[in-house]
Amino acid sequence: MNSIALLATTLASFITIYMYLTIIRVLLTWFPNIDFYKQPFSTLSQLTDPYLNLFRSIIPPLGGIDLSPMLAIFLLQVASGLPGMLV
Repeated sequence: MNSIALLATTLASFITIYMYLTIIRVLLTWFPNIDFYKQPFSTLSQLTDPYLNLFRSIIPPLGGIDLSPMLAIFLLQVASGLPGMLV
């Protein structure tokens, strides 16, 4: 395996893991009793919220429903497939 293929595989794996962390973060918002200021939720929030906030500034909540995570996760799915196309 050459170095470019290894780099592409590593990047795709990282993006996939980050996508799963983002999905977990979004699903945890359905439970109002979770305190995102305590561990391990604080770390999860610090890792994913900056990325999600980019999309929240583009797509405001509609009727109390935040649709921005759908776009964020979709773009992560697309991005995880791109490194494989380079090899």
